[in-house]
Amino acid sequence: MSTPAGVSAEIEELIEKNKKSRPIVAIIILFGGIFALLVSIALSISFGAADIKLATVWTAVFHFNPDLTPHQIIREIRMPRVLGAAMVGSCFAVAGAIMQGMTRNPLADSGLLGLNSGAAFMLALCFAFFPGLPFMYLIMYSFLGAGLGAGIVYGIGSMSRGGLTPMRLVLAGAAVSALLGALSEGIALYFRIGQDLAFWYAGGVSGTKWINLQVMSPWIIAAMIGAIIISRSITLLSLGDEVAIGLGQKTKTIKVFGMLIVLVLAGSAVSVVGAVGFVGLIVPHLTRLLVGHDYRWIIPCSIVIGALLVVLADLAARMINPPYETPIGALIALIGVPFFLYLARRGGREL
Repeated sequence: MSTPAGVSAEIEELIEKNKKSRPIVAIIILFGGIFALLVSIALSISFGAADIKLATVWTAVFHFNPDLTPHQIIREIRMPRVLGAAMVGSCFAVAGAIMQGMTRNPLADSGLLGLNSGAAFMLALCFAFFPGLPFMYLIMYSFLGAGLGAGIVYGIGSMSRGGLTPMRLVLAGAAVSALLGALSEGIALYFRIGQDLAFWYAGGVSGTKWINLQVMSPWIIAAMIGAIIISRSITLLSLGDEVAIGLGQKTKTIKVFGMLIVLVLAGSAVSVVGAVGFVGLIVPHLTRLLVGHDYRWIIPCSIVIGALLVVLADLAARMINPPYETPIGALIALIGVPFFLYLARRGGREL
């Protein structure tokens, strides 16, 4: 629906006045973050059981020679791993930003609200009853599982007499996540598929292949474009449903579209890296602190910062105890748990 010029001006003025947008800072973060991300990707590709010089990484990327072993290691093992980490970080960060904006709940995150555990539960069912299922179908079932987890959490939270509150939603999410996690463990034990699920439980990108990236990339790109398209509407929703409706927004349509985007992003990420939490909680808050509350800047910056966070976490996971790897989910939780407790102590208020 087109917006009249006068109303559009009022929207811009309202956002600038009440939300303190910082577009210059956002542009600096975007360009600086992209540069830092490229450097981090190069360092991550060069580091491993066999350390490879950065010059060799450059040559393998732009002048690939299949007869050279270092080039094969870079192209077939390390590049898909690092690119997968960047994509997963962007997915979790944008999903968290959209959820926080639409629900006005600063504690919202795909891991805390049951989406990650729902997707992991559905993956456990796939491994138990449909072994050898192509990755394309695993992504589809991850979407369904994420929707199942979110539906149960919102259903339980809505049954309370006082309705949904940020803390009640998080408590319902914690309970449902624990339940779905226990069911997944039970399925793994009964069907003896614990080895297959260990990768997803630990949270890591070491098994990422080019085929995984090829299948999930179109979904993620479409979801990211959709998130950027509705970013202005999410900004208005973050001001409250009454304000958004008064400014001509179709709030129900935006929320449905936004939730579909969240399900695609969370489902895609979990199908690759497992149920890694707190990325979607930390990154949107950090981004808002830096660029303000305009989601036209929050979402693009979250894409870059989320990718950078997971790439660095994956690099640290390989440096802590080589040649063994520490699960990146555990590393991010070391930051995420204190951050979550800090937000909860503030009563779920924004930073």
